[in-house]
Amino acid sequence: MRDPLLARMWLHSGTQMNWVQLINWCQGLLARLQATSFSVRTSSATISSAEKVPRSLWKLGRLNHVAIAVPDLEKARSLYKDVLGAQVSETVPLPEHGVYTAFVELGNTKLELLHPLGKRSPIAGFLQKNKAGGMHHVCIEVDDITAAVAELKKTKIRILSEEPKIGAHGKPVIFLHPQDCHGVLVELEQA
Repeated sequence: MRDPLLARMWLHSGTQMNWVQLINWCQGLLARLQATSFSVRTSSATISSAEKVPRSLWKLGRLNHVAIAVPDLEKARSLYKDVLGAQVSETVPLPEHGVYTAFVELGNTKLELLHPLGKRSPIAGFLQKNKAGGMHHVCIEVDDITAAVAELKKTKIRILSEEPKIGAHGKPVIFLHPQDCHGVLVELEQA
């Protein structure tokens, strides 16, 4: 497995991690991000988040969803709806993001099923590397996305677009580069 996060999840206790464990792991990550400071090394100095990201300007909120890239969206929808009994939304195209989405309601959070829309879809590239699909990103809410973008740029966390785009929930979103987030693609969404 090429994705280190997925490899750690598969190796967890020698068995495949189930969805409840995955959600608990993501919520634990969120709690650690909220509770601890981190450092960003730049070419000239180390910047501590405790010093450079004033919590009065913006803060992380709850885990909104875990996104899963799927090669067959209808089969994935059927698995969660018909086999597992979850409430699953209709498929919605998001041309600006190059994806079709469907959401699986889990009570305390959601799964977002992603499928490519168009040949230039970032999900198409992900599925070329991961034929069976897999976890694509985690989405965490923030109370002020504009302040978050400004502060993250100052700390040299790479943002994958110049400005927030409107996401699947009709709210502004940004994506943080996985190399700056311990191998995880992180989506921040305005709460």
